[in-house]
Amino acid sequence: MNLLSFDIEIADVFNLRPGEDLNRHAPFRIAVAAAVGQDGSQKVFYSQDAQGKPMPEMTRQKARELLDYLAQRQREGCQLFAWNGLSFDLRWIGYNAGDIEAAARLALGLYDPMFQFFNQRGFPVSLAAVGEAMGITQRKLMNAADAPKEWRKGNHQRVIDYVLGDCQITNQIVEAVARQGAISWKTSKGTIQVEPMPRFKTVAEILREPLPDQSWMKGSGKRRSDFTDWIPAHILALANR
Repeated sequence: MNLLSFDIEIADVFNLRPGEDLNRHAPFRIAVAAAVGQDGSQKVFYSQDAQGKPMPEMTRQKARELLDYLAQRQREGCQLFAWNGLSFDLRWIGYNAGDIEAAARLALGLYDPMFQFFNQRGFPVSLAAVGEAMGITQRKLMNAADAPKEWRKGNHQRVIDYVLGDCQITNQIVEAVARQGAISWKTSKGTIQVEPMPRFKTVAEILREPLPDQSWMKGSGKRRSDFTDWIPAHILALANR
């Protein structure tokens, strides 16, 4: 595979209550983003002031640069991966770049293993839960909620290392799933579960498949449309072509 994983960290600081929907605090600004290739190549994106110091949030110009970079890599035949990148990362990259349509078009060709898992099982799963179950020894360096706080405190390198680490973990998970033909995760009860995943599918491919079976779930779970509600209808329709 010629893969590239990317990830963003937001600049907004807030306290999320247990069970609270993150999107209640949207829209989100971006502090820093990173992309890591399968060959180990790394690229980090953040805005700097006149003295070269990292700014509190990414400018529209820098977010546009990030979006253009990802689009260029995709055009070159690179497989773009992002854990929950459909619902979160690309949405807010597009918002901050001022070009939702470009981000939406990019999203149709994205490989999002979490979205693929959701469409098979009906519920989302965290990067950490999968990494631990699949024997990935590299661990997340901090809680995602702490990243914007650390960035605001001036601990920029720590956050940069964190976002790079998440990209590296995603790459390792993708490679492990490809080898095993399945994805494993650690449940809240501490058990290991396995779901077949013989190949990765693009977002467009997944959207052409039936909705996940959620009839067994108590209450109202996350819907597939929740992942794509930011994508303009005319672009979403392209998935069916």
